[in-house]
Amino acid sequence: MDHIYLFVLVILMAFAVSALIVGVSNDAVNFLNSALGSKAAPRYVIFLVASAGILLGSIFSSGMMEVARRGVFYPENFYFHEMMMIFLTVMFTNVILLDLFNTFGLPTSTTVSLVFGLLGSAVAVAMVKIWGTDGETLGDLPHYINSGKALGIISGILVSVIIAFITGTVVMYITRVLFSFHYLRAFRYVGPLWCGIALTAISYFAIFKGLKDTPILPHELMVWMEGHTWELMAYCLVGWTVLMGVMQYLLRINILKLTVLAGTLSLALAFAGNDLVNFIGVSVAGYDSYNIAAEAAANGVDVSTLKMGALDGAVTANPLILFLGGGVMVTTIWLSKKARSVSETEINLARQDDGAERFGSTSLSRALVRGAVNFNKNFTKYVPQRVQRFIERRFEPMVVLETAEERAPFDLIRATVNLAVASILIASATSLQLPLSTTYVTFMVAMGSSLADRAWGRESAVYRITGVLTVISGWFLTAAVAFTVAFIVGLVLMYGGDIATYGLAAVCAFILFQSKVLFSRRQKKAAAREAMYKTDAQELNIVDESTEEICNAMRTMTKLYSDTLEGLANEDRRKLKDTMRTAEQMYQEAHERKYRLLPILRKLEANNIDTGHYYVQVADYVNEVAKALVHITRPSFEHIDNNHEGLSPEQLADLQDINKRVSAIYDEIIQMLQSKDFSKLDEALMHRDQLFETLAQAIKNQIYRVRDNASSSRSSMLYLDIITETKTMILQSRNLLKAQKHFLSTEEEVM
Repeated sequence: MDHIYLFVLVILMAFAVSALIVGVSNDAVNFLNSALGSKAAPRYVIFLVASAGILLGSIFSSGMMEVARRGVFYPENFYFHEMMMIFLTVMFTNVILLDLFNTFGLPTSTTVSLVFGLLGSAVAVAMVKIWGTDGETLGDLPHYINSGKALGIISGILVSVIIAFITGTVVMYITRVLFSFHYLRAFRYVGPLWCGIALTAISYFAIFKGLKDTPILPHELMVWMEGHTWELMAYCLVGWTVLMGVMQYLLRINILKLTVLAGTLSLALAFAGNDLVNFIGVSVAGYDSYNIAAEAAANGVDVSTLKMGALDGAVTANPLILFLGGGVMVTTIWLSKKARSVSETEINLARQDDGAERFGSTSLSRALVRGAVNFNKNFTKYVPQRVQRFIERRFEPMVVLETAEERAPFDLIRATVNLAVASILIASATSLQLPLSTTYVTFMVAMGSSLADRAWGRESAVYRITGVLTVISGWFLTAAVAFTVAFIVGLVLMYGGDIATYGLAAVCAFILFQSKVLFSRRQKKAAAREAMYKTDAQELNIVDESTEEICNAMRTMTKLYSDTLEGLANEDRRKLKDTMRTAEQMYQEAHERKYRLLPILRKLEANNIDTGHYYVQVADYVNEVAKALVHITRPSFEHIDNNHEGLSPEQLADLQDINKRVSAIYDEIIQMLQSKDFSKLDEALMHRDQLFETLAQAIKNQIYRVRDNASSSRSSMLYLDIITETKTMILQSRNLLKAQKHFLSTEEEVM
């Protein structure tokens, strides 16, 4: 047998390990986020519980590989070589696609990625077969492809997304009305019953989703349990309620935290027991195909004519392979930074408190919020005032005394709703043999519960909806991209031969390396940004923090301004693009700083209110200066990027003179801030006035050039925009300096 197949087998095994890592990095959000978001326990405890669930799930996994072997195509109609190319294509597509989503912190479905990757690669290989076979046309494609499976998955996605969101919203709304945010008093009376209901739902999920078709439960017992489901659930409800009552009233245990941890264990068990094969199933099928071909070759059979009908059938994976796969998954959730990034996306979208939003605003999200607000106004007209007041009292937020670092994004009540509702929906769909994605269900339940919990207030709803729509779009993009990439790669492998196979391995390694580099850069930037706001409340030196931030901002602004003018003079597109990106990032950070101010202001003592006032002013002025810089760098880049005529020598000469004056003023400001000596403030103001005279003269010069037709209209507009925004920069910088001076003097008085 050709050595290339041994190489393909080795690559498939490597892909299996990679798939486990990228897969669990993306899917960990399914079973971790309720516990992490509610801070039901320390992170290491949550991870220990999840690890136990994963190991149990992998040990007792059904390990059935039908999807990889015959769920999307008919293996008996493909030759050995064709099957190995299909498997190689699928694993390449799956690993790269999931790693891409992980890099950007977006959850998606590993099942959808796998199935549509299988579909795309199988279609590509089948079309090559049809084109190379006389008498066959594209009409014969159904002989090779099981299209009904893909259509079933698509319909399942659409239905599950809608049902999960609506169910999560309704259940959470009713729950919050029942308990309110001040739930401890009511929970003393109905807590055991509530946790009993949640644990019953979780038990139903663990049995009928996590342990179904596993060796731990005999088939006969499973059949009997399915016939007595409601009776068993009634017993579970009574048993769990009594047990929770004993723990709460006699042992003084927080049963809400216990319930959340139990749900985490259940979801992790089901995830490993059912989704493990998504990551290794294709590689194991490739390994079995290789063994089948090797045995046939040993018996003198030409493997080039060997059809793979032997793959058609139920095959149980090796328990050792499943356990090792579970070990890789456990290691990943402990060590993977990308898993934390994906989790943070969902927690950020579901959090109860305000803060900087990760996603922006779109016309669709604004329209949806506007429509919801108008609907609510019209609907409340028909609701009695007494009922409205009662509901408003139930949704009054608690006054949280902890610091922002200690506060949980949402409470334990919402965490139990997320786990219970997701468990019921997934288990019910499984028992009815309906296709769905656990990722989609758990995510949409969490989003529905956050909506009902009024986490999406008027201040954040637009941005949260944009985030949800982005994630949902990514889900459908997953199917389209997986199919397209697999289809193209499948064609390349079929026509490219051995060279294409070796090239594919090299391309995959390169992409994964670049992805790691990109993610590391993003993490470093995020860590640097977060470090600025983690100062302890008792040790916060607000003066030094503010001064250092301003000086750094001034240095960056001066360099960006100078680089922009230099880029315009040389018509350097790349340099202008870099300055624009840096300026936009700086403005974004300045904008986020305004939200980060809230925890700092809460830490200030009553006698430091004036200090806080000036600190807010400083943040505002930095934000305005950064905005003006964006309005200089962006039009400059767009001007050169659109290949417009560059600025004239006269215009550039004026700007260079302005640049020297701007740099000198910023140097003076930085020196005064660092030394805290403002004795030369009047001199700096005089230089500012001289600069304004220079700006006014530059405008007059441009008017003369326009009158004499010595300048194009676009270059004139760009030139005038730069002059105007430069004036804005200097004005806001002067205000910033003045505020900082008052800030320092006020702080000294307080001290």
